[in-house]
Amino acid sequence: MKKTLLAEFTACEGAEDEVAHLLREYAQTVRKEVGNLSFDVYTNASSPRAYLIFEAYQDEAAFQRHLTAQYADPFNSALAPLIEEPASGLTFLVPGS
Repeated sequence: MKKTLLAEFTACEGAEDEVAHLLREYAQTVRKEVGNLSFDVYTNASSPRAYLIFEAYQDEAAFQRHLTAQYADPFNSALAPLIEEPASGLTFLVPGS
């Protein structure tokens, strides 16, 4: 079953360019993962420091591979001091009716 989620966080004031750079590089890498269907990065039109990342994976196994990829921890460690929240907020999505 497809695994779909929305990751959300807010870049700290003054860290916008660094967050954007980290995300550009990370997104390119994630999109090459086996089982990744999408990794789309958005900012909120009315609050450009607020990021929303729509992610979809072929199944739970692909999502778990994503979480344990060798570049995941370094990315999250680099991102952590640049965002307002302690970590990205994750909302798991299921198809509507």
